Amino acid sequence: MASPVVVMTQPQQTTTIISTQPKGWNTGIFECCEDCGICCCAFWCMPCFMCKTVDQFGECLCLPLLDTSCNGCGYVSTGAIPPVSLAVRVAFRERHGIPGSIFNDCCIMYWCNCCGWCQIAREMKARKSAVTVINASTTVLPHPTYVPQPNYAGQPGYVGQPGYAPPPVNVPQPGYAPPANQVAPYPPK
Repeated sequence: MASPVVVMTQPQQTTTIISTQPKGWNTGIFECCEDCGICCCAFWCMPCFMCKTVDQFGECLCLPLLDTSCNGCGYVSTGAIPPVSLAVRVAFRERHGIPGSIFNDCCIMYWCNCCGWCQIAREMKARKSAVTVINASTTVLPHPTYVPQPNYAGQPGYVGQPGYAPPPVNVPQPGYAPPANQVAPYPPK
């Protein structure tokens, strides 16, 4: 009687991600009327708005307070490109794959810093509500592993499943012998 053979395969999971997010900015630099709440917050309390936006981006809440052009009372231009503002804009653009250049970011954050921060906040809000469809499926690849199973029915001390009686066998069953290319984990008796 031949030993039953079990074919085992490992399932492989494939994931397809379809994103509806655009490759560029959703709004232009001067489209403040697209979200008046963001613009009002930036106009009336720029330091608070910058801290709130950076926190939503996942960076330290107080990071914008280190900017050279931001003080406790409000936003004051010092004639230099604000380094934290520039770094946040570049990091946001790179993280989301938005095309652009460092030169463009420098110009925007130097001449239109408030509008640049508003554009980042509008983009974060739009990307947070964008739909991402994820389709995951499991595929079984045709790389089987053959594992011979020993026949326990004829061995002494074997207790079968309730209600199952193995067919009568007149020939005693030999013990399990591993294949020739494998070593038994215990010495033969």
